[in-house]
Amino acid sequence: MHLEDNEEEVGFNLKSSAPSRSHGVQPLGNLYFNPGAINSRNIGLGTLQILPDELVLEILGLLEGTQLGVLATVSKSFYVFTSHEPLWRNLVLDNLKGRFFYNRSWKVTYISTFHPSFDVSRSARSSGLRVRDFYSDYLFQSWLCANLEMKPEWLERDNIIRKRGISVDDFLTNFEEPNKPVLLEGCMDNWDALGKWDRDYLVNLCGDAQFAVGPVKMRLDDYFSYADQVKEERPLYLFDPKFAEKIPTLGSEYDVPVYFREDLFSVLGNQRPDYRWIIIGPAGSGSSFHIDPNSTSAWNAVIRGSKKWILFPPDVVPPGVHPSPDGAEVACPVSIIEWFMNFYDATKDWKKRPIECICKAGEVIFVPNGWWHLVINLEESVAITQNYVSSLLSFCNMKSVFGERLIGMLATEVEK
Repeated sequence: MHLEDNEEEVGFNLKSSAPSRSHGVQPLGNLYFNPGAINSRNIGLGTLQILPDELVLEILGLLEGTQLGVLATVSKSFYVFTSHEPLWRNLVLDNLKGRFFYNRSWKVTYISTFHPSFDVSRSARSSGLRVRDFYSDYLFQSWLCANLEMKPEWLERDNIIRKRGISVDDFLTNFEEPNKPVLLEGCMDNWDALGKWDRDYLVNLCGDAQFAVGPVKMRLDDYFSYADQVKEERPLYLFDPKFAEKIPTLGSEYDVPVYFREDLFSVLGNQRPDYRWIIIGPAGSGSSFHIDPNSTSAWNAVIRGSKKWILFPPDVVPPGVHPSPDGAEVACPVSIIEWFMNFYDATKDWKKRPIECICKAGEVIFVPNGWWHLVINLEESVAITQNYVSSLLSFCNMKSVFGERLIGMLATEVEK
């Protein structure tokens, strides 16, 4: 990967708002196009230069913020490494108590949150030092993934079946029973949410209510402020399972589409696991490849914005994804954009190609039981998603300990 001045790469476009916080870091391949250059990364790290960048950052992740600040003064290399935004993000999220205000960058947010007497106005305006001849694939890719626009060719393929106005029997026969994805149009037309849920309405309605955003809780106005400012590989995603309990109006302004109203989980009452969520996120946020838990199927309804979906059938593990033998853990690229950069093109030649689509406002996608799926917001988006179990057969296919316990609970309820 050869990049001139970190501004543009053949085939890639950076976001117009891309910050220059790469500090001049270039991909390692550029070193070979600069005869006589010496990688200043190695000079500044001293004996630590033998360690891969990931391990250097892991070590730095053990330090407190003030220690990182001191280390940044040791050399230009340590300045670059200690400026790595995920280090400061982890410090903020791990130590936060009380209301969370994002302030331009995670480093500035840390300082303004935990050292409020320090004047951050100057650092907030500055993008920092630019270091010459610093080459690091890891640091550069992290910056690139945070600031890269989706390539048009990543959005072209749309091979999902689309249906409007089909009967419940048609849905069951042609999609649910054969376990096939489908995009449904028109089944949200009577939702109040579709006409109401813009930013102003949601902020006014929800007021001081706190919603789950990764490991923290945030008010909606604070979250939207974060979403307007942030540029990072993995933007925080508002994903709250108790939204209707917190704000009952939210729960009353949408209806479960008629195709998904049979749900055996409903007999569990208060012991029912989380099953529905409101999802809000900026462009670039989303969920990396996973399979929904407890052998559930799901539907996802877009109320604002649009989402790119990629789905693989249960017998096909997506490239770059490595599940543990029991499926309990999944190793995959750090960010969704990284997966697109490194693995998307490989799927073009597969015999079993993935199902792809862009789901827009007013549309609902059905995600069948056991399917791998990735979703990324193409713009700021608001959605409702719900997991459900529609037949005893699929329910009894669950193999987890939790699933077996739920089966027993269901059997008890049925006996009653």
